[in-house]
Amino acid sequence: MNNTSDRLYEVLPAIYRIRDAEQGGALKDLVSIIAEQVEALEENLTQSYDDHFIETCADWVIPYIGDLIGYRTLHGVAPKIASQRSEVANTIRFRRRKGTASMLEQLARDVTGWNARVVEFFELIATNQYMNHIRLHNQVTPDLRQWEPLERLDTAFDNIPHTVNVRRIATEKGKHNIPNIGIFLWRLNDYSLTQSPAVQIDESRFMFSPLGNNTPLFTRSETEDEISHIAEPINVPEPISRRVLDARKDLYYGVGKSFVIRDNLVEVPSEQIHACDLSDTEDDEWAHEPDDFIAVDPVLGRIAFPQSQLPQGEVRVDFHYGFSVEISGGQYERRQTFTGGHDVVEIVEDGGIIQDSLDSATESGAVQINSSGRFDESLVIAITALQQLELRARNGDRPTIILNGDLQITGGEESEIILNGLLITGGSIIIPADGNAIRKVTLRHCTLVPGLTLNIEGEPEQAELPSLVVEMENVTVVIDHCIVGAIRSDRGSTIEINDSIVDATATTGIAFASLDPDGDDSGGILEIYNSTVIGTVFAAAIPLASNVIFFSEATAENEVPVRAADKQTGCMRFSYVPPGAVVPRRYRCQPDLAVRDAIAAIEKKQMAQVSEQQRQNITNGIQARVRPGFKDLRYGRPAYCQLRHSTPVDIRTGADDESEMGVLHQLYQPQRETNLRIRLDEYLRFGLEAGFFYSN
Repeated sequence: MNNTSDRLYEVLPAIYRIRDAEQGGALKDLVSIIAEQVEALEENLTQSYDDHFIETCADWVIPYIGDLIGYRTLHGVAPKIASQRSEVANTIRFRRRKGTASMLEQLARDVTGWNARVVEFFELIATNQYMNHIRLHNQVTPDLRQWEPLERLDTAFDNIPHTVNVRRIATEKGKHNIPNIGIFLWRLNDYSLTQSPAVQIDESRFMFSPLGNNTPLFTRSETEDEISHIAEPINVPEPISRRVLDARKDLYYGVGKSFVIRDNLVEVPSEQIHACDLSDTEDDEWAHEPDDFIAVDPVLGRIAFPQSQLPQGEVRVDFHYGFSVEISGGQYERRQTFTGGHDVVEIVEDGGIIQDSLDSATESGAVQINSSGRFDESLVIAITALQQLELRARNGDRPTIILNGDLQITGGEESEIILNGLLITGGSIIIPADGNAIRKVTLRHCTLVPGLTLNIEGEPEQAELPSLVVEMENVTVVIDHCIVGAIRSDRGSTIEINDSIVDATATTGIAFASLDPDGDDSGGILEIYNSTVIGTVFAAAIPLASNVIFFSEATAENEVPVRAADKQTGCMRFSYVPPGAVVPRRYRCQPDLAVRDAIAAIEKKQMAQVSEQQRQNITNGIQARVRPGFKDLRYGRPAYCQLRHSTPVDIRTGADDESEMGVLHQLYQPQRETNLRIRLDEYLRFGLEAGFFYSN
């Protein structure tokens, strides 16, 4: 019995308790039932008091407290507003600080989930000095001998006075005016890579990127939960420039900071690091050869040791790179993606051999790589009937596998292989037909480098070769949160793609096709959701394509950029499908929807049908305007597959939930913008107007 039941039973007269014990304890059982209701009543009374406070109230009370203070709900796409409790709790505190720059900055960060900086543009207007209130920081003519103000010009950290711009800031046309408040947002995040072996070019030259390509080093953003000052460059995920590293090396270099270099596991002292320009010269050398220090180029991600101080062992680096979304593997949280019930049967430590562990894993389970190192191997995965094997990176690691040839995957009846969190370069993944009965292959949070390998400039070295070849039929391949190159598949296979990028390295390249892309046969069955495809597509059927951008261009007039052999089956919905595509029925796809709406609007206005020539002119104009615009289409660069802010709203809000089409659908960027606009209307002081600008 519990304490409440004991207390109630003890207050009964002793004679009743004695007789109850003699007769089997029926009264005691009855009291225990009554005690349960008493406890429920006590808990309810206690909770009634707690419900007066937002910190302790029940979840169902939160909307009522919010209604009392006029709280307006937002899209719950950012962690700080996913629960209304913290938002309602902050409302009163924010209103007390209404209109202050620090409060607006914290508000922007909370409701968007992006890093932010607020700029009061009226402080940066070039004006005549008033002798009774001299502003020494507001000098109209900048000092050309100071590098930092000039480097920060027209950025979020610009402090050079400007002349008045009377265009409205809400339209993102004007900035510097008396009522204007600017909110700068960073859509890119900084992602870490620790204990990663630097790629060696020769005995003295190294690259930070595990693929050996140029990559800008990003600032490890030191964000604050409570904004005590306006964000500075160290607080946001910005690329590190050479001048900034030279002037403030102690802020960026060291363990736990933006980057660090280790020689034979020993940290290189800060005084030995110098920022330099290590760009290429005409004779394929680097622009600087250090004499007595270690040169680092943060813009290109390069390291140069002096001949007098060559590395004594393996060079390893910790650094941060920029990207917009958690896909393709990395040191972000992936534990939820691990296959449930799979115990770790083999572990590959740093410097180990993956193939040995795969050969030893004769039962279902996981082979786990506990390292972010480089593994240069020839791999073959062969599993037995009914076996389910997962080859994965440990949560928080991102190993790089350099294939010496193609990776072949085979299995027995009802077998399944899962690859999770791996960066694979140097070869293709092939699922052969001969002697293979595997049922399913899953790629989850992996990268199959488009073009197989990259040169130092980041250009694909084998752009014409596919990353994935499915030679057998009756197999399902799932690609989830991945970046992969071109796909070749048998007509009888099924390829399911979710939240991923398929990149043929060019819009005219072949992204999805048969094993013989020059033949007349099609590739397998393609189901694709929330993804971006760069290159042409020829599938046997497309049962469903939802929230997808097919960024494809035909190379000749008689070619089709996206094609399904069976166009009577399936549906394309809320996707960008290029003109000339031969696909199943379309539902609210662009640019078709924009063309229909434009024609309908004109017909309604002139109260008559448009002529065929007018219809063609409208179609041509809409098709030229309504198309995706990307910041960058080259894998390995920070803004890879990120839509420009100037992309037509038909695409930026064209998904089924009014988010953007393509692989960044999961970020819900339009909803974040809406959240910010709603809150700015509430918290801006009277007479002020705000606009927001994307810093990256």
